[in-house]
Amino acid sequence: MGWLGLGNTVEALAELAQIAEQKHPDVLEVRWALCASGEQWEEALELARCIMAVAPERSSGWLNQAYSLRRVPQGGVTQAWRALLPAFDKFPKEPVICYNLSCYACQMNQLDAARVWLKRAAFLGGKEQIKRMALKDPDLEPLWEEIKRKWSIAVVE
Repeated sequence: MGWLGLGNTVEALAELAQIAEQKHPDVLEVRWALCASGEQWEEALELARCIMAVAPERSSGWLNQAYSLRRVPQGGVTQAWRALLPAFDKFPKEPVICYNLSCYACQMNQLDAARVWLKRAAFLGGKEQIKRMALKDPDLEPLWEEIKRKWSIAVVE
């Protein structure tokens, strides 16, 4: 992850190749991050599904699958929504799932659903943090004015 943070995917891949357990969920998650950074969404989708299979207790597989599905050529927001929605039942205390469902709902012009999911994310993840994220997220732009007006906390830029 350090090499990835430095933008050096070649070194990151070289380090990963030295790890014996290639199906370990941590290795799969780093490989997914590398694919995502290179916008290799079909491979990222496969890796996300591998994470779901080998580590069903991790919400990251579900989140990565939806994120990838939104970006693969045959995917989109609706596919991402459908793939992530069941994850809420498995991980009801994971704010990122609620936040992403809010983003997807907003992009599908289901603003009432987007509001519900965003409020749930704020409850689970902290109102101030979620508000800051939401006001920087273009997926939620249709709700920006409402969030600024109705959410009564200050946002530090």
